[in-house]
Amino acid sequence: MKKIIFTENAPKPIGPYSQAVQAGQLLFCSGQVPLDPQTGEVVSQNVVEQAQQVMKNLQAVLNAADYDWGSVVKTTIFLKSMSDFPKVNEVYSSYLKTEPPARSTIEVSRLPKDVLVEIEMIASR
Repeated sequence: MKKIIFTENAPKPIGPYSQAVQAGQLLFCSGQVPLDPQTGEVVSQNVVEQAQQVMKNLQAVLNAADYDWGSVVKTTIFLKSMSDFPKVNEVYSSYLKTEPPARSTIEVSRLPKDVLVEIEMIASR
C-alpha cells in the first residue's frame, strides 16, 4: 500500500512526482533542491545556504510523514562540484549527528534550476 506525502512547508513538485511516498514502513523522499517553499525561488548562490535549505525542506517532508532524522537509512547527495563536499558535509552532519545513514555522493554536470546541491533520502520505521 502506498501513501503520497505532501506538505506546504517544502517546495511543491515541479513535475509528475511526489515530495515523498510511504510504502509500508519505508519513506522514499524525492530529491530536494534549495527552493524556498513560499516563493519557489532558489535561496542563494552560496552552497552552504543552499545545503541548509535542502535540509530544511527534507525536514519538512519527514515531519509531514511523521518520521525523523533518526529514521533515515539512506541518502544520496548530488553536487555540481565535488569541491563543495566539505561544506555540504558540515551542514548535512549537523542534522544527522548520531548513527548516520548509508550515503552516496555524486558530482553531476547539472541540477534543476542550476542549483549546487540536491539530496534525496529513504527512511524506515
